[in-house]
Amino acid sequence: MIAEQTMTTAEVAAKFNALAKEGKWEQIQEELFADNAVSIEPPNSPGLKSVEGLAAIKEKGKMFNEMVEQVHGGFSTDPVVAGNHFSVGMGLDATMKGQGRVKMDEIALYEVKDGKIVKEQFFY
Repeated sequence: MIAEQTMTTAEVAAKFNALAKEGKWEQIQEELFADNAVSIEPPNSPGLKSVEGLAAIKEKGKMFNEMVEQVHGGFSTDPVVAGNHFSVGMGLDATMKGQGRVKMDEIALYEVKDGKIVKEQFFY
């Protein structure tokens, strides 16, 4: 039996980038996140809170999607890789329920350990 090789940070970032460009956020979580990953929002976050564990991260994503009325556009930049981290710029142009149309821009920083994302942190 051949052991599956652990992906490097650059390989995780490249796969993240390919899936993000297709809007496959759930697949990113399923395939690239560790079960014990953490997701950190800034202290001034208007609705989302920091969570721990893949199930909680998925639930947070579901809550965010339920706040969105209509998506008008979005982007994810190519990743910048350094050591066991990579970052991407992300943006979303959407109509949010009860808030009207908003444009959001942020930097997302990811930490990789043993071929899986163990931490995501958002700056906006």
